[in-house]
Amino acid sequence: MVDEHPNVRLFERLDLRDLDSAKEILSEDFVWHYVNPRLPDLEGDHVGLRAFGSFFERLHGRTQGTFRVTPVSIMPCGDELVVTHTRNRMTLDGQDIEVDAVVVWRVVGGRLVEAWDIPAVH
Repeated sequence: MVDEHPNVRLFERLDLRDLDSAKEILSEDFVWHYVNPRLPDLEGDHVGLRAFGSFFERLHGRTQGTFRVTPVSIMPCGDELVVTHTRNRMTLDGQDIEVDAVVVWRVVGGRLVEAWDIPAVH
């Protein structure tokens, strides 16, 4: 039996709908990097827990509350990086869409400190 990597176990405690419950695993100066030409008003670096939560609140508003994340896979890459693959569903500008996304997470000292959200946009 193979033990699960400790950085992968962090994601069992990450609930994007309740970031207050994840304060122990997210650094206070966490940075969420986001680029998506279909959602230019959300692009940029969102620094801090409040900004990270605000990003998802704004995404929730832009998609009329339809944004849903379905995990597909998770892979640790050494001791600092974790790559997650998700399938995201939402209604955007009246159109139902499903898009794959990869998020590269950086883990330092047992806490998530930075992430790059890379959605497929075509």
